[in-house]
Amino acid sequence: MAESAPKSKRRIVKNPETFRERAVKAVEASDKPSRKSRVGAVISWPFKKIFRPIRRFFKWLVKYQPFKFIAKILHYIGLVLLPPYVRNSWKELKLVTWPNWKQSRQLTFAVLVFAVIFGILVFVVDLALDKIFRQILLK
Repeated sequence: MAESAPKSKRRIVKNPETFRERAVKAVEASDKPSRKSRVGAVISWPFKKIFRPIRRFFKWLVKYQPFKFIAKILHYIGLVLLPPYVRNSWKELKLVTWPNWKQSRQLTFAVLVFAVIFGILVFVVDLALDKIFRQILLK
């Protein structure tokens, strides 16, 4: 008369996320516009409205032959005046992916913690060496 215990369902354990999956999720999350970037877009909107016609005018102007010549001259003058180092540095800066605000806070905090710990370590070593040398030199 012993009743058999009901068979329990087998537990399914999900594999933990890999580092790569977490990195992909973080990149996708950082691609979403944050509130601050939306505020920046609202602030920059009037400037875009003001300078867009000016930019269009200069693009239109460069289409015509005499102005193409002037644009080429200005281009070559820029090549002479700006050394390759400056031009290459500007190209590299365009390729940089800058950290967002959260990453900046975390990295700044990590640097400050490291600086404090390193300062305490140097203080302790300096204090120990000072006592050792006072013992040796003053006796």
